[in-house]
Amino acid sequence: MSLAGLPPLVDSGTQLLILGSFPGVASLTRQQYYAHPRNLFWPLLADLLGRPMVDLPYAQRLQALQDAHIGVWDVYASCRREGSLDSAIREAVPNDLRGLVARLPALAGIAHNGAASAREMRVTGTLGLPVWRLPSTSPANAGQSRAHKRAAWAAALQACGIAVRPLADAGAPPALR
Repeated sequence: MSLAGLPPLVDSGTQLLILGSFPGVASLTRQQYYAHPRNLFWPLLADLLGRPMVDLPYAQRLQALQDAHIGVWDVYASCRREGSLDSAIREAVPNDLRGLVARLPALAGIAHNGAASAREMRVTGTLGLPVWRLPSTSPANAGQSRAHKRAAWAAALQACGIAVRPLADAGAPPALR
């Protein structure tokens, strides 16, 4: 089945662009990035930014990302895929990453959320910005600890000038300490 992705969530103040591969079934159904309840994207960013994003309505989560100067998009505009696994992506059509980056004057870096997205580092690596391959927040990536994911994501955010709440803060969830 041919599927179309979601639009970019960016503005002129975006300093870090986080790129996934392609939205999963839950995200496409709800028309929301990282809508699967076990995906760590929202809990991880809530922890890093020190903002209670997880239980907020989607529009308010997007505003929190915008306030933090974080944008979100995917490397693929469309594809054929049964289910949600990146390994099932076929006939992927890439998004115009070069065109989007050209419209983001404050952009300081690009972070790929997982290995499937990072396959497009051959493109993003030519855009003149730092590029990171971050551990996937997908529930399929259960082999890496939350602490490992947090540290890698924190480094990318900080490198782009985005303030990150220290791990030792009393408010950090125990699972992330």
